[in-house]
Amino acid sequence: MPVVRSAEATTHEIHGARFVSYATPRTGSEELCAWRGEIPAGTRAPAHTVTREEIFHLLVGELLVSLDGRTDRVRAGDTVIVNAGSLFAVENPTDHTALSWVTTSVGLTAELSDGTRLTPPWAN
Repeated sequence: MPVVRSAEATTHEIHGARFVSYATPRTGSEELCAWRGEIPAGTRAPAHTVTREEIFHLLVGELLVSLDGRTDRVRAGDTVIVNAGSLFAVENPTDHTALSWVTTSVGLTAELSDGTRLTPPWAN
């Protein structure tokens, strides 16, 4: 039984946020990836289109989440379903770090508005 202890999780930083990776093929998962996102106060992540469905659950804090041009305020306990092909952006307008838990299937990539493709190691 693969158990990933919190001290063994891998941390990645990009666009001002931290991604603490727990479940990936490197840790024993065959189909799913899961990570904790840490979105500091004032962070505005770039909009990106995802190739796989993501389930984004906000654990702590409040965010502005844009999905295909519609922006909603999301609070702790809310879940956003980001379908494959959706344009997704997150902003933390508060003065506290927000924490999220995200799951997706192995192989997710994201395309930024400038055409840059990102293959995040926390989702592959």
